[in-house]
Amino acid sequence: MASGSAVSDPSLNGVSSTPGENEYPSGFPQSICDEVPKEKYLCSNCNNVLNKARQTVCGHRYCLACVNWLVRNNKDLVCTKCKEEDPGVENDSSVLTLDQFFNDAAINKEILDLKVHCANQGCPWRSTLKNFEDHQSQCEYALIPCNIGCGTMVQRKTLATHLDRGCPNNKTTCSSCAGVLTPRELQKHVCTNSGDKKTTKTDKRQKNNHPGSSKKKEPCIFSDVGCPFKGNADKVKEHESCSHVGHLQLLLDVTRALQRTLNSPAEQHHHESPDTLQPGQCGTSLTSQSESEIDTDGGDPGGSDKALSLHDDQAELAVGQQLDALQQRVQVMENIISALNREVEKTQFSVVALERDNYNSQQLIQHLETKVAEQQQRLVRKDIHITSLQQCISAQQDVSYDGTFLWRLCDVSQRLREAASGQKISQYSPAFYTARYGFKVCMRLYLNGDGVGKGTHISLFFVIMKGEYDPILAWPFRHKVTFFLIDQNQREHVIDAFRPDLSSASFHRPISEMNVASGCPLFFPLGKLRSPKHAYCKDDTIYIKCVVDTSS
Repeated sequence: MASGSAVSDPSLNGVSSTPGENEYPSGFPQSICDEVPKEKYLCSNCNNVLNKARQTVCGHRYCLACVNWLVRNNKDLVCTKCKEEDPGVENDSSVLTLDQFFNDAAINKEILDLKVHCANQGCPWRSTLKNFEDHQSQCEYALIPCNIGCGTMVQRKTLATHLDRGCPNNKTTCSSCAGVLTPRELQKHVCTNSGDKKTTKTDKRQKNNHPGSSKKKEPCIFSDVGCPFKGNADKVKEHESCSHVGHLQLLLDVTRALQRTLNSPAEQHHHESPDTLQPGQCGTSLTSQSESEIDTDGGDPGGSDKALSLHDDQAELAVGQQLDALQQRVQVMENIISALNREVEKTQFSVVALERDNYNSQQLIQHLETKVAEQQQRLVRKDIHITSLQQCISAQQDVSYDGTFLWRLCDVSQRLREAASGQKISQYSPAFYTARYGFKVCMRLYLNGDGVGKGTHISLFFVIMKGEYDPILAWPFRHKVTFFLIDQNQREHVIDAFRPDLSSASFHRPISEMNVASGCPLFFPLGKLRSPKHAYCKDDTIYIKCVVDTSS
């Protein structure tokens, strides 16, 4: 696969003097993309999808491995695209050197998000390009060379089967007949030189394949060493592929038993109980063979020693052959386990990389969440500040500096009900000033009356507040105050006025935020508020005006 994995070092420094095995071309093949890639995603040299894109000073893009290969193998290299656009170009900007290439992070990000699929036949994998190389390193459908050097390309998922059944480098020479056999053939092999006239394993297989016994379950190939598993062909294949550890343990038991047999005297071996080689039943097979051959000799007393000697030779030969076969099996299993271990290591590396990426992503998410929380707190503080400024602006807009203030009150019916029920018996008007640097004052209104006017009249009072310029004003307050209830039909306004009692604390310089209110408890009868002749309350709204006569 032209997967673009040719250059392992992402930098441009310390480049090898010769290209790697798959270094040129280095881009990803266009055929893996779900859609035809745009022109800007293609390498100017290999015309494949850019892998680790580098941009030149003239604006064209190359794969990192293409850059290394071209610069290494060309003197005064001219940009391929510049040469196509203008064959006579020979300026400094079109000559490529390593210091004229820059990492194009933006285009790399776009390319890694391209939708791609696996090009291996039969593989259903689909994802983005950033996951392509990781998939290729462990795709079960990828063609890989045999790991013991036979040169055959096999799918990764069939490597174990190839080693067990078809690898020409994984064959064994029979020590008796010099026949070259695969591990599978070795299981069924009966050497013609052994002189064994018993029913062979091949005969047993033929019997099992007889039409009358076609429904019988097949045994595991390790049945001769003690594996009891039986099943149909698919079940047996699955069992053999996932029971390596158990099979190796059986082989080890049988090997130890055979070693004990070889080390014992021949006579002891002849009279030994079948239980000696109990693991795998190989010892039982040899003992049965011995008894059969002795019975064949009958009761010839003169040939008993000769028969015993012949029997011992045959037994030793059979044991040696079986030991060789077992050793070959162990070697095959070691090859298979070695291949599987390499695949496990690749998977472990991939898992570690994914865990590291996941950890980094979690750290980034936590950092971003902290930033978002900080921004939200900052926005809340700004909202509070904006609200405060709006209130200040609104207050400044309503402020009067000439001693005259017009107070507009809406929802009078609701305010009257709240005053009568005691929920809110009074309310203050916005503050205003008698002059630009004068007294700070306001009005206090009791819609349901206060004191002698409670329940019958509207009470209206004048309040002096603590102001910014009190230290430079003349105290006590001595200006005439006039209240107006405006007739919105402009016929007859209600007017009431009073002069301050200079002895009252209400008109002395305030000590607290505001003085005690003073004014007109019987300002206006409640019964006349909705008089049909006048429009004192119109659209549930009244207007009250206060005028401070600063000339008096």
